[in-house]
Amino acid sequence: MSDFQGMEDLLQDFLVEATDLLSGVDNKLVDLEKTPGDRGLLNEIFRGFHTIKGGAGFLNAAELVTLCHLTENLFDKLRNGEMTITPILMDVILDATGIVRDMFGALERGMLPAAADASVMARLRAALAGELAESAKAAAPASAPAPVATPARSAGAVGDEPDWAMLHQAVTGVVPVAPQAVPEPAAARSANDGDVNAVVNAAFGRRGSDRPGTAAPAGRRDAEKGRDNSIRVDTSRLDQVLNLSGEIGLTKNRLTSLRADILAGKNDSETLHALDAAVSQLDLLVSDLQNAVMKTRMQPIGRLFQKYPRIARDLARNLGKDVELMLVGEETEIDKTMIEDLSDPIIHLIRNAVDHGVETPAERMAQGKTGKSVVRLEARQEGDHIVIMVADDGRGMNAERLRAKALEKGLITDEEANTLDERASLNLVFLPGFSMAATVSDVSGRGVGMDVVKTNIQKLNGSIEIRSMQGKGTTFVISLPLTLAILPVLLVRLDEQHFAVPLSMVREILPIQSQDIQEVGGRATMVVRGEVMPVLPLARLLGWPQKNYPQYGVLMQTAESSFILAIDNFAGREDAVIKSLDDFRPKGVAGVTTLSNGQIVLILDMKELLGSLGEARGVSRSSLIAQVAQAA
Repeated sequence: MSDFQGMEDLLQDFLVEATDLLSGVDNKLVDLEKTPGDRGLLNEIFRGFHTIKGGAGFLNAAELVTLCHLTENLFDKLRNGEMTITPILMDVILDATGIVRDMFGALERGMLPAAADASVMARLRAALAGELAESAKAAAPASAPAPVATPARSAGAVGDEPDWAMLHQAVTGVVPVAPQAVPEPAAARSANDGDVNAVVNAAFGRRGSDRPGTAAPAGRRDAEKGRDNSIRVDTSRLDQVLNLSGEIGLTKNRLTSLRADILAGKNDSETLHALDAAVSQLDLLVSDLQNAVMKTRMQPIGRLFQKYPRIARDLARNLGKDVELMLVGEETEIDKTMIEDLSDPIIHLIRNAVDHGVETPAERMAQGKTGKSVVRLEARQEGDHIVIMVADDGRGMNAERLRAKALEKGLITDEEANTLDERASLNLVFLPGFSMAATVSDVSGRGVGMDVVKTNIQKLNGSIEIRSMQGKGTTFVISLPLTLAILPVLLVRLDEQHFAVPLSMVREILPIQSQDIQEVGGRATMVVRGEVMPVLPLARLLGWPQKNYPQYGVLMQTAESSFILAIDNFAGREDAVIKSLDDFRPKGVAGVTTLSNGQIVLILDMKELLGSLGEARGVSRSSLIAQVAQAA
């Protein structure tokens, strides 16, 4: 049973506000580490913990109140000049914020948080008593690494198998012990059990509030299923929707009146002109309403970005690197449904930048660079697309080494390696199983991560591109549609059937003549401005017979390649409102849309079509010409 029956609305409000507040505190802590004497930051962090404590008290979350109270008292001493920030103290504070976040996870599941990790609570009390430095020295042997905060992990993230020995030593400074099941209830644990629990929780990326083997309550909240279905909307946007709805109502009344006049036989030019004006007005209002409703789904991407400085800071400290994460374009708005799907891909890109991209301070100084490296996370709107960039100023990528590593792992053949240009070589990092890491760690080396990044971006109808220069750094560029609710499409025709393809993939439309078709490597190709491109008949991709000679070719581009889609004809562009096919979705079909004339059109998933059939199976020139001759 839930511990919060009858308090669902209050709990949800607290979690939304407190989660945003804690993310802000995390970022302020990263800033405070750079400017430890900033009294403004100290005051803001103090107020953050004080506010969270107040809300937790109202919910009777006693363990969360206790933790926030200790941390609040610590910052009260810091802002009053009774204590100063030290690296060890900052580690304890960041550990405490991690536990607070995990306690939020327990609240989301409708459960009161369990007691915080005993070792962190002990270090907090030692800090308040001015004994933290001595306590830390006594707890860790000289050979043990200094305690560090481990990077936050998201559920289901790939490549997160812990390094048990490293994590245990980092948290406790003692010889690792085997993970054990945590007994319940919490009150029955002995003092020694707390140390074992800390190891288990740390190794799983948890804190004391999320134990392996704990049964979920029957009344589990939807939030735990992985998606937050709530959304914050500015009241001005709701006012706009309301005003447009009123205007549409007035126009509807006008059309009803005109309809009655026309049915009564009044069809003079003035009445017809009024009807035309009313229909035009309705068309304009409906378009404005559609845009206004879309804006209610838009959220500042800064709400996604704000958790990354802490992740970058923790990982850099773990790796002995000095990294600053620079955020740009936090006010850029993006569809709310895309924010959660972007979380893991961006985490992977940031982790790769910190782990593989940037060098250690010593390496950078030897190359004439500054000791501090910069990873830039930027978002901006370009037309009907959102562009997100993760750029570092590190060592860059070596295309030749990437090809050699892919060959070594058997991911490509010698023949394929010889045909890869620099861009295609860089894209090898997206192959499943590809990794340049010499050793496997809890951060990298398993060959998973970048392929998942690419897959998740493609699921959002987006693309990802790599730009790199050796010695200068690497930039990953993600391009996404502004919203997933409306998709600009090009309507193409095969025989008498219409299909829709994403306009974002279309570069241009070309006429196809039989003399333009050439055969290269057993495949039909066309030369467009000196570039040889394969010709892929839409009929072949769909498994349909080629009844007619393809009159046109749509030059399309994905993140990996460009090709010409051979079609019978095309019917212009439309802004398609996508309807998903939940019960039955044929392969290669992203959804359906209804045209203005009422016709239902399938929206093709070109990436899935290409992936299932394989671009290498493109039709040969002789086969295409034979089909053309047969059709003629």
